[in-house]
Amino acid sequence: MKLPIIKHLTSFVEENDEDFLIETIETLEALSEVSSLKDEELDVIGEIISNMYGALEVNKMIKDGSSKKEALNSFMKRVLGSIDA
Repeated sequence: MKLPIIKHLTSFVEENDEDFLIETIETLEALSEVSSLKDEELDVIGEIISNMYGALEVNKMIKDGSSKKEALNSFMKRVLGSIDA
């Protein structure tokens, strides 16, 4: 996951609607089932999906009252904490 991408997607959701991300995630998940995709292509699709889910999570924290900066920092700490575990 890349914080600049999650931050950008979070701004996109704020300006538009989270339904755009949800529908894009569903499309990418369906695309990932194509059997002829190479591992590298699947990795890229997976990374994009992860960043989109991250942006949705950050957006949820913002809706729950966190500032954008707090939400982004909290999310990345959780991600890094799960990697270290």
